[in-house]
Amino acid sequence: MGLRSFIDKHIAPHFEQGGRLERFYVFYEMFDTMLYSPSRTTLASPHVRDGLDLKRVMITVWVAALPALVVGMVNAGYQANLQITEFGYDPIPGWRTDLVMVLTGFEHTSWAANLIHGAVYYVPIFIVTYLAGFLWEGLFAWKRGHEVNEGFFVTGILFTLILPPTIPLWQVFLGISFGVVIGKEIFGGTGKNFLNPALVGRAFLFFAYPAEMTGDRVWTAVDGFSGATPLALAAEGELDYGAGLAGVAGTSAGVDLTWMHTAFGGIQGSIGETSALVIAFGAVILLITKIASWRIMLSMFLGMVAMAWVFNLVGSETNPMFAMPWYWHLTVGGFAFGLVYMATDPVSAAMTNTGKWIFGLLIGVLVVLIRVVNPAFPEGVMLAILFGNLCAPLIDHFVVQANIRRRKRRREG
Repeated sequence: MGLRSFIDKHIAPHFEQGGRLERFYVFYEMFDTMLYSPSRTTLASPHVRDGLDLKRVMITVWVAALPALVVGMVNAGYQANLQITEFGYDPIPGWRTDLVMVLTGFEHTSWAANLIHGAVYYVPIFIVTYLAGFLWEGLFAWKRGHEVNEGFFVTGILFTLILPPTIPLWQVFLGISFGVVIGKEIFGGTGKNFLNPALVGRAFLFFAYPAEMTGDRVWTAVDGFSGATPLALAAEGELDYGAGLAGVAGTSAGVDLTWMHTAFGGIQGSIGETSALVIAFGAVILLITKIASWRIMLSMFLGMVAMAWVFNLVGSETNPMFAMPWYWHLTVGGFAFGLVYMATDPVSAAMTNTGKWIFGLLIGVLVVLIRVVNPAFPEGVMLAILFGNLCAPLIDHFVVQANIRRRKRRREG
């Protein structure tokens, strides 16, 4: 008996009308349609026959984010094991350390040890995020009497990848709860939100708990470790854009930083944001499947390059960030991750083709502007994308109005 037949014969009747679990149908439907495309069709025209429904779109984005997830876990473990074995830091006391000691130890040259050490920090974040998300999604769907929105499938995975590995789990619960409820559900759920829910949750944590989320410190899972991020080092003038930081690595808490490290992912930081190369692999998947907009990706990149060149040409004797080249802006912080996975959110981004160009350019320019001019926010990607989300409806409005006026002139002329 196939899985489909087993579900239809033994499970579905309990949740369908008249079944003893009828009141929980929304939760059954959520997992059933995650496994199989619904067989139901519309009874009246118009019809759209397409096997790529919303759940398949979400699954594709999830698959595209999977390389960043795996590499992020390995890197989180590697960074911690490196500090423990090479620089004498102690692991953080607790069940995670006990489990790693039993399974693999802390040898940073072992892929298995790095993966396990990273997993003991990432997996609990993943579990708390999805339990909290499905709780809120289920409650809203239950009370509203509709199916569970699929959007959280992607929101959840993206939220876990923009967090530091050592974040307290109760903050994870609060952050994703704020993102889902305030960033999406109060506006009606998936498709009706105008802000990216994952970034709303991240922004809540950023302002509510700046000590853990401030962005000017790196997060490595060892006891007592503290070190500046590449962006903070650049702001302090301690980053040589040609030679990197390798020459002073021994005096800076074991930090070894060159542009190649930022491109390939050998740096500390949020779990999924440290490897631009792996993120580029995810971008290829999203572009080939036409799920992400190439116009937004390209325009955001061009906006960043143009703004970086402007600051490079102007120069400054007091602000070292003016000299940061565009290729450093591309690989440090969350720019690459935001460009591929966050700015291209089809719900909160601009909808028109012209609007997508303006939307992407605006975000690219704002990222560099925030990083260089505002020392209080050394990152800038999160705030730039949220600001772009706020402007997206206005951008589309002006683009549509311009098209209407152009067609009127064409018809009258």
